[in-house]
Amino acid sequence: MTKKYGFGIIGCGMISEFHAASIKDLPNGRIVAAADSVEERAQAFARKHGCDAYSDYRDMLRRDDIHIVNVCTPSGAHLEPAVAAANAGKHVICEKPIEVTLERADALIHACDRNRVMLCAIFPLRFSPVARALKRAIEEGRFGRLTLGDCYCKWWRSQEYYDSGGWRGTWKLDGGGACMNQGIHGIDLVQWFMGPVETVFARTDTLAHKRIEVEDTAAAIVRYRNGAMGVIECATSVYPGLPRKIEIHGDRGTAIITDENIVKWEFAEPRPEDDELRNRFSPEKAKDSRASSDPSAFDYSTHREQIADFLRSLDTGTPPLVDGREGRKAIEIIIAMYRSAESGRPVALPLAR
Repeated sequence: MTKKYGFGIIGCGMISEFHAASIKDLPNGRIVAAADSVEERAQAFARKHGCDAYSDYRDMLRRDDIHIVNVCTPSGAHLEPAVAAANAGKHVICEKPIEVTLERADALIHACDRNRVMLCAIFPLRFSPVARALKRAIEEGRFGRLTLGDCYCKWWRSQEYYDSGGWRGTWKLDGGGACMNQGIHGIDLVQWFMGPVETVFARTDTLAHKRIEVEDTAAAIVRYRNGAMGVIECATSVYPGLPRKIEIHGDRGTAIITDENIVKWEFAEPRPEDDELRNRFSPEKAKDSRASSDPSAFDYSTHREQIADFLRSLDTGTPPLVDGREGRKAIEIIIAMYRSAESGRPVALPLAR
């Protein structure tokens, strides 16, 4: 019989609703409780989702019927509740990025290791059907030698978006701007496809917003360890916002995807399933995506698939697809971009402490 898992959610802001909807879709999961430092917000979440509310997550963590804790606080405030959850013997699902510095990310990873609990870093794009198809094509060698891997996240966020929360646009709690908050999903995806990054040369600036400490525009040239090159562009300064685009090229094939759509899928050795994929994920059949300009306009289905993967890992004792160390990789690339932009020089990975 499949084990039933009780979930506790820490942080009841916008992203917690994606976690709640995902858990409620799963037959082996239920929301037991939620905690938020703003008591009214925790109470409202609890009423909506039929669970108990806490204003102090430490009180919630004393419950024996909570097996997994979802950390949905601002990015730079993930460490403390996640470590407390691990110390209480709870498995941890942490929103991206798991933390905003490598030191804090490593502290979180080591706390979970020390307490022998599993850690999941939320990167739901890896669970989209298009991303899975592209990953399989790479693993099967259909691209030949990989030559270029590019990520473009040219989005729009209004000034009101940044003004709406005291943590947005700050180094301490946002950890960065267009790269760390918005572009990190695409950066994780392109490095998952292309493999480890060897060097980064980046420029960043704040061009379209006021009263924020972080970048709203960034561009980088990367060299991957396999010899391929690529470009990373991240922005919240591009009105009205464009679909996220990933381009993977090799000497035997090319794939270009925008959000969940296949724009180009062509290989030197075609297969019968290629036509089916191109037709299934044709841009002409795509639903209108507003995520490039609206932070709440995401489909939660890939969150659901990632949480389901985590529960399978708990059932089988095997690592989840995106554990803490996998989640750390995109953070390191972004921090390398920031260091390069500050120094005006290329930065090599792995980063020196």
